[in-house]
Amino acid sequence: MKTKTDYLYFTTKNKKEIINITDEVQEIVTKSGVKEGMVLVSAMHITAAVFVNDEEPGIKQDFLEWAEKLAPFRRDYKHHRTGETNGDAHLKSILFHHEVLVPITSGALDFGPWQQIFYGEFDGQRRKRIVVKVMGE
Repeated sequence: MKTKTDYLYFTTKNKKEIINITDEVQEIVTKSGVKEGMVLVSAMHITAAVFVNDEEPGIKQDFLEWAEKLAPFRRDYKHHRTGETNGDAHLKSILFHHEVLVPITSGALDFGPWQQIFYGEFDGQRRKRIVVKVMGE
């Protein structure tokens, strides 16, 4: 079995942002030489997420608005007693989850119609990283 581990780094312009990372993940898969297997894509920060969905600007805005309704910024989060002010970002990351596992078939990400991989940032404007681990033959 072959394996390859690589990292993607992001510093978002906005505090909350959703970025399509499909092409970057496919590039890592291609470099790995794996034709049949899996790729794990995981956010390495507890205020970020990785998920699969549709590349469409409206749905990305809907995600951000939905997450804000479910986990709005509030000054009274108990987490803020630590000196942090990002309690809402921790909650938002749980809504989307922190990682995905995508099949690789014939050297390509094997998606259903419209599926893409996204990085969701909920406490951005500073450097963050994602691990991409390719496994297979």
